[in-house]
Amino acid sequence: MSNLDRQAALSVCGGRGFVAAEPVRELLSPRRVKLGESTEVRRLLPNLGRRMVGAWAFVDHYGPDDIADEPGMQVPPHPHMGLQTVSWLHEGEVLHRDSLGSLATVRPRELGLMTSGRAISHSEESPAPHARLLHGAQLWVALPDAHRDVEPHFQHHANLPTVIAPGLTATVILGELDGAVSPGTTYSPLVGADLALTGGTETALPLDPDFEYAVLAMSGEASVDGVPVEPGSMLYLGCGRTELPLRAVSDTGLMLLGGEPFEEEIVMWWNFIGRSNDDIAQARKDWADGTRFGEVKGYDGPPLTAPELPGLPLKPRGRVR
Repeated sequence: MSNLDRQAALSVCGGRGFVAAEPVRELLSPRRVKLGESTEVRRLLPNLGRRMVGAWAFVDHYGPDDIADEPGMQVPPHPHMGLQTVSWLHEGEVLHRDSLGSLATVRPRELGLMTSGRAISHSEESPAPHARLLHGAQLWVALPDAHRDVEPHFQHHANLPTVIAPGLTATVILGELDGAVSPGTTYSPLVGADLALTGGTETALPLDPDFEYAVLAMSGEASVDGVPVEPGSMLYLGCGRTELPLRAVSDTGLMLLGGEPFEEEIVMWWNFIGRSNDDIAQARKDWADGTRFGEVKGYDGPPLTAPELPGLPLKPRGRVR
C-alpha cells in the first residue's frame, strides 16, 4: 500500500524513550487521506501523538465502501524499502502485483505480506469485476537495521491459525498469540491478530507484558479495557499488561497490534523507511531514475512519481504521552 500524500513529511520514529512503559489508554483519532479515485483511508499511524507500536509503523483503515459502480482501490506501481507491507481484508479483494513477478488476489482473512528489504515496487487494485464492498486495513512493519537490506519477497497465506474462546475467534496474522503462530515471516518480536467477537461477549485476551500494544477498531461496538472504541479509531495501550479485557456490545471486529518497543530510531518518508536523510534522498533518486526498485508488469497505467523531498534537515520529535 502506498502513501499517496503529495505533502509527505519526513518523520523520526522508534526509540524506547518514546514508549509508554506502563499501561495507558490513549485513544487515537485518524487523519483522512484520499487513496486513488474512490477510496478514502483513515490513517492511525503515524499519528500526531503516537508514531509506532512495536515495529508497526503505519496503519490505514478503509471502508466498508460500496464500490459496485466505482473502480475501487487503484494504487499504481510505487516503491518500498526497509519495511514489510501487510494487506488485511474483511470484505472485498485486492490484486497484488510486484517487481518480482508476483501476482496474487488477497481475499478476506488471508495474509498478503510483502517484504521490501532493500527495494521492491508493487501495485494494488480492485480486480474487475469486483465485489460490492471493500473493507480492510493496510499496515507496515519496520525492518530492524540487521534485516533492512534482506532479499525482497512476497508471501500469500490463505490459511492462518486461530485462537478460539466463547464468543471470540482470533486469527493470528503475524507473530504468536496464546500459542498459535502465524506462518508469515517476521524480523522482530511482534504480534498482529484479527479479533472477531459476537455481541454480548466479555472476555480477556492474554498479553505479553514486555510488548506495547494497540487495538484498531474495524467494525461494530465494543469497549477495550473499559474504553469505548468506534470503527476507524485506535486505542494505544502501552506496556506492562498480562491480559486485555474486551466487551462486545454488538458483533465486532478488532485488530490487536503489538510488539517489543522498537529500539532504533528510523526515518520515514513517503513509502520508504531508512536511517538517515541520505537514505531517503538516494531511494527517491533511484525510483526517479528507474533503477533498484524493478518494474511492475501488467498494471494498466503509469507508476507513481515521488513528491518533492523537504529540504530542511530532520530533527527528532517527541511523542505525546
